[in-house]
Amino acid sequence: MHMQKTIIGACGLALSLIATSIAAQNLTQSEIDQLGTTLTPIGAEKAGNAAGTIPEWTGGLPTNAGQDLANNFLENPYKSEQPEFVITAQNYQQYKENLTPGQVAMFERYPETFRMPVYQTHRSIGYPQELYDQVKRTAGQAKLVNGGDGVENVTPGASFVFPVPKSGAEVIWNHMTRYRLNVHRWYMQAMPQTNGSYTLIKLEEEVGYPNLMPDIDATSMPNTLLFFKQRVNAPARLAGNVLLVHDSLDQLKEPRMAWVYNAGQRRVRRAPQVAYDGPGTASDGMRTSDNFSMYNGAPDRYNWKLVGKKEIYLPYNSGRLSDPDLKYSDVLKAGHVNPEHTRFELHRVWEVQGDVKQGQRHIYAQRNFFVDEDSWQIGLADHYDGRGTLWRVGEGHIAFNYKHKIPGYTLETLYDLLAGRYIALGMYTEENSAPQYGGTPPTYNQFTPAALRASGVR
Repeated sequence: MHMQKTIIGACGLALSLIATSIAAQNLTQSEIDQLGTTLTPIGAEKAGNAAGTIPEWTGGLPTNAGQDLANNFLENPYKSEQPEFVITAQNYQQYKENLTPGQVAMFERYPETFRMPVYQTHRSIGYPQELYDQVKRTAGQAKLVNGGDGVENVTPGASFVFPVPKSGAEVIWNHMTRYRLNVHRWYMQAMPQTNGSYTLIKLEEEVGYPNLMPDIDATSMPNTLLFFKQRVNAPARLAGNVLLVHDSLDQLKEPRMAWVYNAGQRRVRRAPQVAYDGPGTASDGMRTSDNFSMYNGAPDRYNWKLVGKKEIYLPYNSGRLSDPDLKYSDVLKAGHVNPEHTRFELHRVWEVQGDVKQGQRHIYAQRNFFVDEDSWQIGLADHYDGRGTLWRVGEGHIAFNYKHKIPGYTLETLYDLLAGRYIALGMYTEENSAPQYGGTPPTYNQFTPAALRASGVR
């Protein structure tokens, strides 16, 4: 099946931006002063849209928006709401202006089963005041280097380093420097076959950020972005394998360092393949390393074009997918996840198109990202092969942990339109705990190659 790429026309909110420029651009004081006034403190449009279908941002959900449940789970504050309408293969043409090419392709690929329940839009995401203060204080300081492949002049631990972006590369860096906390989480990954059968891959992950780790002086590591450790806990044939990654802001200056511990061989080895289009952990080739978290790693293989601002139906406020009563078997179905448990809302996004640079290679010759303005998280991603055929469609089901004031993904999916298979990553409803934020912060010693052997003991 060959689905040729299409271009969505920019909506009335599209910005008049020079799409091809990736040079660093200083912000004027007038632009900085918009943060917290006409713009939200992190750079989204504060006002609602003219049609009234996107409301004004008023600060997001409070920390007591729902009840604390057992084992770090939270009550879904929108659990009683019902869809306002449902988009199907029979009616999607009337909503096409607010759909991505990937969403259109899903309706055409699975006309009998794929649908999008659309709910009232809630601008639920808000952050701590100290983050707002940091964004305002550091706005205009960060500079793109190496043609947008890296970023410098970033205050250690700073988030949203380009709150008023002028280029596609700056939007990508907002996604990669978005506000995050140290986290320890347990979740599943599955790659359903065309008949719906699957094997669960149980993963455990720890992520630490230098400015939030007690034994690190973040100012001495200005180019360090994060430390990441991922352990496979099941099935038995893979249990005990561990991946360790040290990520930097400018990966041309200091490339990503990665190591793997193979439980069968009981050896720690460097892992340069854990980058770009190298295969993702235990993914059966269904995702690349840089598909994780919708996009991660060095951006140097692409030219990033800022297409503009649009209104798109994003997977959003996806609390149903983190309900501890929900079973994985209720979600994982043949072709795509069960639409009964998804939720879509109309939100403004920045669209960024990445085209592989001349002389570089990647299995995705083009990728289009649709980045939520309120979180700077990629909500949808379209991936094209070297023939210009739409190949894989990614969904990041965004939800907001109001207790810790941090957004994330309750589920990431990547649909292979040609193979009729997909990968689902990040579900935790049957685990012993939801993601753990706070608590005892990790130390640097937990993220050294020497620690891998201990982490990998079966």
